[in-house]
Amino acid sequence: MATFGLVVGGGPAPGINGVISAATVSARRSGARVIGCIQGFEWLMQGDIDHVVDLDEAAVTRIHEQGGSILRTSRANPTKDPANLDRVVDSLGRLGVDHLISIGGDDTCFSARTVAEAAGDRLKVVHVPKTIDNDLPLPPGVPTFGFETARATASGILCTLLEDARTSGRWFIITMMGRNAGHLALGAAHSAGATLAVVAEEFGDKSFRLETLARRVEGTILKSTAYGRPHGVIVLAEGLGESIDPRDLAELPDLPRDEHGHLRLAEFPLGALVRGRVQQALAEHEIKATIVVKDVGYECRCVSPSAYDQEYTRELGAGAVETLLGGLGHVMITRQNGKIVPIPFDELIDPTTGKTAVRMLDTSTESFATAMRLQTRLEARDLAEGANASRIFEASALDAAAIRARFG
Repeated sequence: MATFGLVVGGGPAPGINGVISAATVSARRSGARVIGCIQGFEWLMQGDIDHVVDLDEAAVTRIHEQGGSILRTSRANPTKDPANLDRVVDSLGRLGVDHLISIGGDDTCFSARTVAEAAGDRLKVVHVPKTIDNDLPLPPGVPTFGFETARATASGILCTLLEDARTSGRWFIITMMGRNAGHLALGAAHSAGATLAVVAEEFGDKSFRLETLARRVEGTILKSTAYGRPHGVIVLAEGLGESIDPRDLAELPDLPRDEHGHLRLAEFPLGALVRGRVQQALAEHEIKATIVVKDVGYECRCVSPSAYDQEYTRELGAGAVETLLGGLGHVMITRQNGKIVPIPFDELIDPTTGKTAVRMLDTSTESFATAMRLQTRLEARDLAEGANASRIFEASALDAAAIRARFG
């Protein structure tokens, strides 16, 4: 009898339970046993095989409609210590697991690949890509599961805040979850019609000063105020924190890091740091503005999946089982043009880092250009001679020369 193991790693995303449900049903109907590992690799790394649950169809009925994960999740990283990696392989062996399905993002994918390499012929591994960040290296136009549900949820929050901003005459600076890439920030902001969305991809691979970011926000508030809209919502992608110039990060030396060595961006006060600089700049313009800082992200992770993600995850879960039963392992499962397409782990690796490649926003697309064009951004042409420039100059206490120099 084949034995399937299921592990969930990383942060929650809508649709995890859909993968668990479909994988369990498909495997059980093939005559296989299914074991769910509680909290990802955490207990397996300790050689503990008691924190598991046998799954059958009765246990997973209707869970695809629910948010969260019935197996919970963790960011435990078995690749940091060879001893932990050995214990994971040994624990899976003692459980009789010969087919492993991992559900998670880029770090979980890397962990699953490493476990597969360590186990050799004893274990076949398939990874199901999950993240609301949408940053795994899938083909263009193919989202990671959970992203569309999270985007819809985040967009709804932004729409509510846009109305609050208009009603109360204030500004919101929202830091939107997304560790490296700006897919969620721009996707939610674009669909909601936010005033401005700034993503790290705008700056290419270069680091930038906090002052540069604050100046961009300041320009938007100045222009919007000049056009009779002294209110709005500005979205900053959380991943901007990874590109901040080290000289600015030196002011915050005690920033914590997660198990994979990444800055805990959720604890990096990006919005507050930008607000402080913007408020000082607005005082020079003699523009009065109330600015509220808010983080958005955790609200999106455990909502019930949309119909799209319910269907998508059921196909991925069933596809993972069929792929393993077909004798293929060490791959990531994708759905492309209505078909399940496995991608070998080797094709997912960034040769520079040796880890799973990260899919950033493609700034060369028409979609990206449209999103930028529909925002309120202060541009060089706004400060050229003409009626538009006059309106901006009149909104500020600074003279034209000073404003041009400031935003040059």
